[in-house]
Amino acid sequence: MKFPLDLGVETRSRAAGAGAGRCTRIIGGLAVLALAGLLQSCSLMKIAYNQAPELVYWQLDRHFDFTDAQSLQVKADLEKLQDWHRQTQLPGYIEALQKLQKQMPSDMDAAAACAIYTDVRGKLVLLSRQAEPPMATLVGSLQAGQLKNLERRFAKGNEEYREDFLEASPKAQRDKRYKEAVKRAEMLYGRLEKKQLAVIERRIDASHFDAPRSYAEKIRRQQDALHTLHPLVAGQATPEKTQAAVRGLFERTLNSPDAAYRDYMEKLTQDACATLAELHNSTTPAQRHKAVETLHRYEQDFRTLNAQKS
Repeated sequence: MKFPLDLGVETRSRAAGAGAGRCTRIIGGLAVLALAGLLQSCSLMKIAYNQAPELVYWQLDRHFDFTDAQSLQVKADLEKLQDWHRQTQLPGYIEALQKLQKQMPSDMDAAAACAIYTDVRGKLVLLSRQAEPPMATLVGSLQAGQLKNLERRFAKGNEEYREDFLEASPKAQRDKRYKEAVKRAEMLYGRLEKKQLAVIERRIDASHFDAPRSYAEKIRRQQDALHTLHPLVAGQATPEKTQAAVRGLFERTLNSPDAAYRDYMEKLTQDACATLAELHNSTTPAQRHKAVETLHRYEQDFRTLNAQKS
């Protein structure tokens, strides 16, 4: 999940989701799209959610280049995953949005902002668990050539990341992050004032975001994904072993085995929590009212989506 303001913005290949993280993001696409209420217009959010299986399928196909048989299986599994998500998870999103609407008129501290992140992360973990069996089925049907295609996609994403965050000038990197942060915040609060833009600038300058550190984790996850998948393709392992391996891969993506990286991500999370709280506390009553209206529209959209039958 992205907060309305995210100081670690990476617009092409995000640090928190590369390599094996791609798999988690793709599998978690339904949750990401469903939680996009803080990022997108209501109409776009509804369209995106209803089209999520197709969008997620397209992303997976780009990485693996499916056979006809795999395409049919993956599409069917994604439809089932969305049905489960619609019926069992959307009620929790509705409840969360109701709670947020009640919080918006008052000031917010960093702990309250972090509670939002914790709740969303928990929902993503649940979705990942639900996705493990179909993902294991897919992995067992992959061929060695499809992993080569995955490697090529990794290489392309790495090149884009380097262009955006390692080779660009510090000013260009900062400007990109600033524009993205402002865009996200204005989707919730409406047009920002000078004092609020100053909050974003100051917080970006104080951020712990470290592009080389994020890139190193990106490479680790990619290597982990390839190392994990190679012994499993073409039905080389039992379904039980494959599913256990997929679960381990997801777990290492959500919780890096690198203690230093976990500490780094905790700092980024605390940055985001503190920044969201400071930005929110600088907003006017009119902007907070706008946020309540926006969240209420999302709530109504989720109610509509939840009522739809497969």
